[in-house]
Amino acid sequence: QVQLVESGGGLVQPGGSLRLSCVASGSIVSINTMGWYRQAPGAQRELVARITSGGSTNYADSVKGRFTISRDDAENTVYLQMNSLNVEDTAEYYCHALLVSSSDLSWAYDYWGPGTQVTVSS
Repeated sequence: QVQLVESGGGLVQPGGSLRLSCVASGSIVSINTMGWYRQAPGAQRELVARITSGGSTNYADSVKGRFTISRDDAENTVYLQMNSLNVEDTAEYYCHALLVSSSDLSWAYDYWGPGTQVTVSS
């Protein structure tokens, strides 16, 4: 009933930029926090950035100053602008949302997108 779909991944050279988008659709009543996580091969999934419904943000130390998260509540969309990419940013990037759906108005649940691959390579 609720679906998150990412887009914008791809192959980019070191120093380049990419912009990821994630659209949440379905029986959404309200969205609390939206964010981006990533998982490199052999590593655990880690938080990249997240943004609350009030607009507060926090970032992983490794991306501060290079990545910017933003959201469009009218479109139920979260973005991740990634600049100055380096090879260590190579990973599968997952969109996350903590939201209330019409199927259960009493609780906010976690939803995840299927992921989009970002590869930084020369």
